[in-house]
Formats: sequence, structure tokens, C-alpha cells
Amino acid sequence: MLIRYSTDEKGNPVQQAVIYTKEEHKIPLSEIDLDAITIVRRLNDYGFTAYIVGGAVRDLIVGRTPKDFDIVTDATPSRIKKIFHNSRIIGKRFRLVHVIFGQKIFEVSTFRSICDGSVGNVFGTIEEDVKRRDFTLNALYYDPIKEQVIDYVGGVEDIKKGIVKPVIPLDVIFEDDPVRMLRAVKYSATTHSILPRNLKKKIRQSSNLLSPVSPSRLTEELIKILNSGHSYDIISQAMDVDIYEYLQPAATSLMEDSKNYRKKYFESLLAMDEKVQTTLDLRLGEKLYFIIRDFVASLTDWNAEIKTSAQAAELYKRTWASCRNFVLPMNPQRSELDFAVRKVLSEYGVQLKNPKKKHKYQLSADK
Repeated sequence: MLIRYSTDEKGNPVQQAVIYTKEEHKIPLSEIDLDAITIVRRLNDYGFTAYIVGGAVRDLIVGRTPKDFDIVTDATPSRIKKIFHNSRIIGKRFRLVHVIFGQKIFEVSTFRSICDGSVGNVFGTIEEDVKRRDFTLNALYYDPIKEQVIDYVGGVEDIKKGIVKPVIPLDVIFEDDPVRMLRAVKYSATTHSILPRNLKKKIRQSSNLLSPVSPSRLTEELIKILNSGHSYDIISQAMDVDIYEYLQPAATSLMEDSKNYRKKYFESLLAMDEKVQTTLDLRLGEKLYFIIRDFVASLTDWNAEIKTSAQAAELYKRTWASCRNFVLPMNPQRSELDFAVRKVLSEYGVQLKNPKKKHKYQLSADK
């Protein structure tokens, strides 16, 4: 184990970070995406520091294969863009760079300052950047060239202990960004870590801050939950800390009113998780099917419904509208919700015509 020091105003050495060597962190270099290593190496070649950061480092330490490799550096976006011709700058307030290798997109960001708080948009140093990251298990930096993990906040030990601990002070962490409550629950469920009592209490007290969060952000977070293969555990935790009502108010209300509906809802989540874990590139509509199927079952006496071709279109129209309201504030792509509704209705013997394919100009208009 190595130690990174700085000096205080009197010139005395002050420990800043612990550096774990490959023998200590045990991350196999073979698990690192080669293109991510290429990005870090090229930035180094141009005189910049660069690290793989965040969730990828956490996953590597616990032995999971990361889905994404985000990179952070002291190079500015314009400089990164000049180094990588296969890149584009995105963002208006705080600019990031997407470096593209075939179908893969790597997000490369510049160290951020904390001069404007944890959601500031000013470039800074790594020492500042770490202080604006949400939880210690996401605040680790990995250098794939030296094969070292740099830990400013005790994140490695927290991962080993199985605890989700905030980096940002509790009195501001959710005020700055309420979506961090969802992330805390997600990290706890997916890494089998506990939420400390004071953190759970703060989430319950702050849950109402999710109310004004935009539907687009909530949709993004919900889709991540559905894609995770751990929706049962995540949503169980979200219910426990009183935040799921802000993600799926209709479903939460039904679960509070009926133990039987709650049981079926969570059985559907388990079935969805199993399918997500065993099926490559499962479309969103397949996942939405598991979210809406028990709700659709409650809409009518399907055995008594007349399912002639004339009635089928009307049944579809009513069911689709009900499901659209049911999943709010989530706003999935219409074609995906359509797929889910059609799949449920087909199980009740409702025969529908195949949806018409859109012309190219219609697809462009929908984007």
C-alpha cells in the first residue's frame, strides 16, 4: 500500500489518498476494456493524467464486469477533442467528450471543481473532483497503466465492509441532486451493501425532493433499474425508504391497498430479472410487459370480454391508455409500451393486427 501526500500551510505532510497496488486490489487487467486503456494511455502520452473512475472501478473490485468505462482527466474537452479525432463534445453547462470506438462510446470528463458545490460546472483538480462524487464506493480512480487504485475517501474499505457511505455531507447531498437517493438504493441492492441508519433516515426525510424531478430523468433511472437484472432488490429497497411512490405512484398505491397485488408485482419483477440476466439485448417492451401485466389483469373480467376483431381495437385502445397512465411519470418510447400491451392482450386471446411500419420521415419526427 502506498500513500499520496500533500502539505499543509505550514509545510507539514498530510495524507491525501491511499494507493492500492495490483496485488492488493486484485483487479485483473484482462477485465479492462482495451479501448479504455488506449484512451488513458494516449492522454498520458500527451502529458495528462487520466483514470477509469466510478462504477467501473467498484464493479471490478467486487468481481463484476463493468457495463461502461468512464474516464476522468485533467485535459480540457477541447484538448481531448484534438487528441481523439473519433470524438465529439457534448453538454452545454459542463462539457464532456464522447470518444467513439465502433459501437462503443466512452465518456471522458475533466476533473470538476467544488467551488459551486457538488453539482458545479467548473474545471478543477482530482482532489476537488473526488469531493463532489456521491458515495465512497463510486469515488475510486483506477490507473490501468500503473495498475493502481487511488482512494481518497476510504471507498475500498467501505466496499469490503459492504456499506454505502456518502462523500458529500448529508445535509446537502440530496438537496443538490435528489436522484442520488435512487442511486444509493441501487448501489445498496446491486452490491449487497447496507444503507446506514442515518442515510436511510435522511432518504425518507428527503423523499419529497423527487417530486419536481423531470419525467425524463426519472424515466432514465427507471430504465436503468429495469435493465439491471436486480429490479426486485432495488424496488424492495426503494419501497422500504419511501421513494418508489415517486417513481411509480400508481403501482405503489395498488401495492399498499392489496397484499395480493404486491405479491404478484414482485413475482413479476423476479421473472423479469431472470429474463434480463439470461437474455442478451432484451428489448424494453419485454421488460415493460412484466411491469404492466398484473395491472392489466385487474382492468376487467377478461374471460367475459367479447374479443371479436371489432372489439379488439377498442380493447387495445382502452388498455393502452390505462397502461400509459399507470407507468407515469415514466415515459417510455411509444413502440415499446405498445409491444408490452399487445403481448399482454395476446395472452387473453385478444387478436390484434400488426402495427404499421412508419415511414422514415415519421421516425425522424418522433425522435
